[in-house]
Amino acid sequence: MKRLLEVCTGSLQSVMAAVEGGAERIELCSALSLDGLTPSLGLLKTIRSMYPTLKIHVLIRPREGDFVYSEEEVRIMEEDIKASLPYADGIVIGALDAEGNIDIETTRRLVAASEGKPVTFHRAFDVCRDPSAALEQIISLGCQRILTSGQQPKAEQGVSLLKALQQQAGDRLIIMPGGGVNTENARLIIDQTGCREIHGSCSAGSGITSAEAVSIVKATICE
Repeated sequence: MKRLLEVCTGSLQSVMAAVEGGAERIELCSALSLDGLTPSLGLLKTIRSMYPTLKIHVLIRPREGDFVYSEEEVRIMEEDIKASLPYADGIVIGALDAEGNIDIETTRRLVAASEGKPVTFHRAFDVCRDPSAALEQIISLGCQRILTSGQQPKAEQGVSLLKALQQQAGDRLIIMPGGGVNTENARLIIDQTGCREIHGSCSAGSGITSAEAVSIVKATICE
């Protein structure tokens, strides 16, 4: 089965490098130094115009900090999803309640707002209380994938849980390792977890995506 690299990009410069390196799909966000926030609509529209066939998954996260959202913040996310839909191929969201469980109602609302486009539940999953139960809830809510480091700072450290999640999910949902993925460990993570997608910024150390790193990681996981 084909393996796929999703490149996390936080600027037009990074998107251009990702495409140059052969990326087929990106996660588009802003403020990577804050672990990613919703990108501007202008950036999204520009990238869609420049790269009509590039798969663009858009992060919807209205602020830094935790993933417990007020009603007003949920409405903002619904509006951001609505504005993104004409230009996006997928939506990336995540919400928890104050006890560290999946926020069922908020997630249901955000999935509904996505109007059938693929939804990724992001690394809010990595601070949820019960990952096995959360996986089943996320599947039942209609998400297509989970971006996770296996509840560790980096995916390479979370290989054990990532493998268990992949086995639990089977063909029902895609487990996509992310967090500290680089040219040195991407193949190891893929091989040890059995996952078929992987997520990384492929930066050259400056926070900007490197076309060469994208090319290397893509070639490495597809060998």
